[in-house]
Amino acid sequence: MENEFTKANSLLFTLLIITMPQLWSQEVSRDTTFIPRVGQDGKDVIWVPSPNELVAKMLDVADVNENDFLIDLGSGDGRTVIAAARLGARALGIEYNPEMVQLSRKKAEDAGLSGRAAFIQADLFEYDLSEATVITMFLLPEINLKLRPELLDLKPGTRIVSNTFTMGSWEPDFEVTTDSNWNSWYTALMWIVPAKVEGRWKLDDSELDIHQEFQMFFGTCIKGKEMQRITGGRITGYKLSFLIGDVSYNGLADNTDSMSGRCSLNGKQVEWHATRIKD
Repeated sequence: MENEFTKANSLLFTLLIITMPQLWSQEVSRDTTFIPRVGQDGKDVIWVPSPNELVAKMLDVADVNENDFLIDLGSGDGRTVIAAARLGARALGIEYNPEMVQLSRKKAEDAGLSGRAAFIQADLFEYDLSEATVITMFLLPEINLKLRPELLDLKPGTRIVSNTFTMGSWEPDFEVTTDSNWNSWYTALMWIVPAKVEGRWKLDDSELDIHQEFQMFFGTCIKGKEMQRITGGRITGYKLSFLIGDVSYNGLADNTDSMSGRCSLNGKQVEWHATRIKD
């Protein structure tokens, strides 16, 4: 009897030795969670997360709130999208790596923010950004430049916020830094998409010829045989200001075909209105 018991134990031990690696492998497979690695390859850039303090600064400079729809380009582990959702915004992360997408969704779910924070696997160059009120990114300068034409075509007033990297000759409207400059990533740059005012305009009995370079513009004002320079032109979203000679103009580019506001003339505030001259 004891010999049979010993044989049974020996057989059980042998079976355990044979099956243990398979059982262990299955358990590891169930428990293994994707852990992103700083510097891992991506489609367009390697993954380096924005420091949380800088994420907060980026959202602060853009004044992100419950009225916003934020799209984060290259959303990585989802931290910017989730932070925006905590502020009440609807937020969407565009990420090419499907494992990052799944990780971000899990983080949003764990934070109870799945209703406001969403993530999709997509190419950021192919996604429609037109509904966004805020765009955030941590990409390379050459990628920013490639995106720039599409960004400039977004609705005027859309805020574009980048971690560190610029838009070439399109100068930022705002630049802020975190309190702790602990490494290379402590600067938030923001651009506000300007309305397009390039072209010829009728202003009372004058004609304006405006040349626009991003949020800056200049040109000439012709009234009869008299010509004056348009200087100091700046447009932030729909809001604009400029000088004709020594007269200061402020107002709004109401839409693509009209501008209006008030100007200071002989110490008085006078209303002005301009309409686009169509060729």
